[in-house]
Amino acid sequence: MNNVVIIGCGDIGRRIAALFKEKGAAVTALSRTEGKAGQLQALGIGVVSGDLDDPASLAELQLQDALVYYLAPPPGGGNMDSRMRNFCASIKAGNSPRRIIYMSTSGVYGDCGDALVTEETPPNPQTARGKRRLDAETVLQGWGKDQGVAVIILRVTGIYGPGRLPVTQLASGQPVLLEHLSPPTNRIHAADLAQVCVAAADNGEDGDIFNVSDGQVGTMTQYFNAAADLLGYPRPRQVSLEEAHQVMSPLMLSYIAETRRMDNSKMLRKLGITLLYPTLEEGLKVCR
Repeated sequence: MNNVVIIGCGDIGRRIAALFKEKGAAVTALSRTEGKAGQLQALGIGVVSGDLDDPASLAELQLQDALVYYLAPPPGGGNMDSRMRNFCASIKAGNSPRRIIYMSTSGVYGDCGDALVTEETPPNPQTARGKRRLDAETVLQGWGKDQGVAVIILRVTGIYGPGRLPVTQLASGQPVLLEHLSPPTNRIHAADLAQVCVAAADNGEDGDIFNVSDGQVGTMTQYFNAAADLLGYPRPRQVSLEEAHQVMSPLMLSYIAETRRMDNSKMLRKLGITLLYPTLEEGLKVCR
């Protein structure tokens, strides 16, 4: 597709834009600040000013027959994504895109214990963050069905890569859970996530949901230790679950409260993906 629009053009959006620009596509991004708009324009990305929290500001967004990547996070608080609702409501007749690819989160599955999580696993989010993402999925899928617009959902695991390592947490000495208590977690390198996003446009179909992961299950403690070794920080102190509830942030506690083992076989098979970084060890080597 030669007309690509990115809603929420941060690190992953810029990576997607670069891949499409290599193909000769025109890429436009929605931006709500002048500073960010200038950065995007310097990369050859067209910019439309608008704010998902202000529906009236979205009127100039041209989406007709475009491939849209919706990468913007929901607002904080509550169980609904008002931004997704604003976006869908702003699209007038005759301005509908050809398809929308939404970057959701594996958090919509909630705590799955030791079960292998496939795309057939029923969503069961326990955190407000996961509930907002499932709400966005539901709203977008319903809108797409009503308007005849193809919708593809990517349920993405923890993203790492250059500039995306837990530097602040390591530098401030934040603790992690004892290794034998740390639940399984899943990750994807930012470069691999970008190529998955592009492949979803080429090979995905309306209604498709893809788990996006490198397929290597690890733990948060392993990840923080590996990042510390790479960056030259001391490995973080390990604490019991009881102490974790006293010293960890609510966000970190929400991460360690859920267990998931993600199955990425559909992503690999249907999207034809060959991962650049199938293991954390390989992915960290390019994060120096």
